[in-house]
Amino acid sequence: MSPPPEVTVPLTHRSLIDGVAARFGWRRAYDTTTEVDTLLTEQSETAYRQAADHAALATAKNTNTLAVQPGILDVRSRILADVLYLEGVLAGARTRGLAPELIQRLEDAVDHGHELTVLLADTVRATTAGFNRG
Repeated sequence: MSPPPEVTVPLTHRSLIDGVAARFGWRRAYDTTTEVDTLLTEQSETAYRQAADHAALATAKNTNTLAVQPGILDVRSRILADVLYLEGVLAGARTRGLAPELIQRLEDAVDHGHELTVLLADTVRATTAGFNRG
């Protein structure tokens, strides 16, 4: 029995299909750099659009150093979880002998991710500086 023929979906419908697939926990792999670049651009545009109000909200909400702390802890937690996931991806790539460039890029991403979690941990510690004196 042969596999079903691949269905080509116009780009305008891909977002809907990708959205539905993501809702079910499925992921789609893109096989051209054009598709990947399009997706990366869409991700960036969405993130910047959603972040438009962050500066105003942060200014109003973060009235002292302790008020900043919960958000930084939340971000660090999410980044750490993602970095640990990437470590698993890296281990799999090494085990399967995937492309050396991919492995190198994953190593770089994991290293930078860990560096970011350390910087964020230091930032969280700094939020207590004014409250631990005297």
